[in-house]
Amino acid sequence: MPHLEVDSLRELAGDAIAVVGAGRVGRAMTAALLATDLEVRGPLGRADDTSGAGIVLLAVPDGEIADAAAALAPGALVGHVSGATTLEPLAPHEAFGLHPLTAVTEATTSFAGVPAAVAGGTPRALEVSETLARVLGMVPFRIADRDRAAYHAAASVASNFLMTLEAFAEELAATAGLDRAALGPLVRVTVENWQAQGARRALTGPIVRGDDITVARQRAAVAERLPARLALFDALAAATRELAASDPAVDGIEGTA
Repeated sequence: MPHLEVDSLRELAGDAIAVVGAGRVGRAMTAALLATDLEVRGPLGRADDTSGAGIVLLAVPDGEIADAAAALAPGALVGHVSGATTLEPLAPHEAFGLHPLTAVTEATTSFAGVPAAVAGGTPRALEVSETLARVLGMVPFRIADRDRAAYHAAASVASNFLMTLEAFAEELAATAGLDRAALGPLVRVTVENWQAQGARRALTGPIVRGDDITVARQRAAVAERLPARLALFDALAAATRELAASDPAVDGIEGTA
């Protein structure tokens, strides 16, 4: 299948693809593309020559996309890898978007099986975006401009905010002599349960049991040991009570008797 997709991409936009941007996503995209038999240039700086490339993929910060696109000569299809940004900053180029819905932490990050939000300003550009996603082993889905901010916010809540919560948990556990390795199995099984059952059905702990005495003891411990985190604990406890009171069917899973 990848060979067929590479052939399709060549027919749409030629053999050469340039990746502009040497951050984590740019380096990971370049490494993944180099594993194909496409002609890959990158990761390039914004001042580097991209002439001759049928596709130029901008892996630059969101605020730099418009300037990076404006510096490119016309002719190539130009895409970005931003989740929140529309195609407007890429004008007047034939534009597409390709956002891997994963956490990229290093150049060796694999994109195999990763969902990818795609968009295209023309039918050809959309086809290029979808085909490029499949060349990289990703599973493309289309995202409308009006939905991009909400989509990207959901991704941030699921990934970035999770790290904020885990940092809180790690900091509090350290006051009891535990390191994050002790919490790892709990985090993994919790995420697996959420993915399989939805948030309400996967929820465990004193709040869902109605054990207010235990929650009060937890709150007192946070107030004593990490007073700067007390407001966060209170906000999370309130949101968890709201979740515990909700219907499990809101996650698409029917409740059991």
